[in-house]
Amino acid sequence: MSKFYVVATPIGNLGDITFRAIETLKNVDVILCEDTRETKKLLDKYNIKKETMSYHAQSKLSKTDKIFDLIREGRDLALVSDAGTPTISDPGAMLVSKIREEFGSDVEVMPVPGASAVIAALSASGLPTHEFTFLGFLPHKKGRETLFKEIASSERTMVFYESPHRILKTLESLVKFCPEKKVCTARELTKIYEEFKTGTPKEVLEYFLNNKDKQRGEFVVLVA
Repeated sequence: MSKFYVVATPIGNLGDITFRAIETLKNVDVILCEDTRETKKLLDKYNIKKETMSYHAQSKLSKTDKIFDLIREGRDLALVSDAGTPTISDPGAMLVSKIREEFGSDVEVMPVPGASAVIAALSASGLPTHEFTFLGFLPHKKGRETLFKEIASSERTMVFYESPHRILKTLESLVKFCPEKKVCTARELTKIYEEFKTGTPKEVLEYFLNNKDKQRGEFVVLVA
């Protein structure tokens, strides 16, 4: 029976990987990567020499068919993303769904847990953690206003990803729809310039407007 491992990798600091993840990547036959160039940095650090194959949002049906062929041959595969846990706001989710649909219980799909930007941000934010909702990446246009209204009315901590190109726009929307909420931005988690900023939406927006160099990097935004 073929085994398919969903392997979490570091979200920034390459030291944040489990022993089991390293062992798994060393033992599988093929590693499926969101970007083979990014994954190579990790593999080189841990001296892992394995065949890699790209699988990303633009991958065509033929790539899925090739993966299915490897499974039918009894090959063991590992799925990794560029950072963090595959399938969470990640194109790998569709692949795992297709494998489950095609092979059912004939393939063991097993998680190898590890780093997750959502959990890392939540754990150090100081915001309530007993109930939270993860929204992934917010829509650019359609449904955006409705979603901010949901965030405003929610009693749970709301967590989502944001890009440096849209962080100001998002904070402006939070000022408009939920000015009394508390916001925490977690920027560049586990990297050299990691930074948490907490306050009202207006306070956090003013901070980034006054510190343009802080608008760079990857963001996790939490609202409670």
